[in-house]
Amino acid sequence: MNSQYGEMKVSPLIVSLMLVIIGMVWVTGVFYETEKTHDLILLKESDSFELKSEFLGEGIGYYKMYMPEFSGETIFVQILDTKNNIIQEEKIQTKLSVGYFDFNDDGTHILKITNISNNSINLETEFGDTNSQNMLLPGIMILVGSVIMMITLYFKIKNYRIEQPEENIS
Repeated sequence: MNSQYGEMKVSPLIVSLMLVIIGMVWVTGVFYETEKTHDLILLKESDSFELKSEFLGEGIGYYKMYMPEFSGETIFVQILDTKNNIIQEEKIQTKLSVGYFDFNDDGTHILKITNISNNSINLETEFGDTNSQNMLLPGIMILVGSVIMMITLYFKIKNYRIEQPEENIS
């Protein structure tokens, strides 16, 4: 079918870019739909704080710690499963820290934070499920788009070098 405007060719580079952008937006949407708990607390010296979140099935959970007025303080973080077994523990000595852990049973998991510094700490926390199972399809989309983009750019650069050889100056 011929139209008066001719045929429109779709560049592989545009297709790959669209795949990557759509995949990234999709991953962001999946992540922001997850169940998570937020809290802002002031932890005094040697105080502890617990944050609870419900997890379903198996997956990857995460926690994010942010100390806005960080000046070398240290906190101790533990993740406890539904039976109060320690899944993971870590000392945090940075302004922002994100940690991931595997969970494999339904129920309430606990994020336990202890201030092991000599000063009080303002702390912003986030604790929840990454919902990683639902990120597989958009992740594949991003991967395919990236591979197509790299191959397309490789051939464009290769063809450019062939079309524009360096001149030998004698």
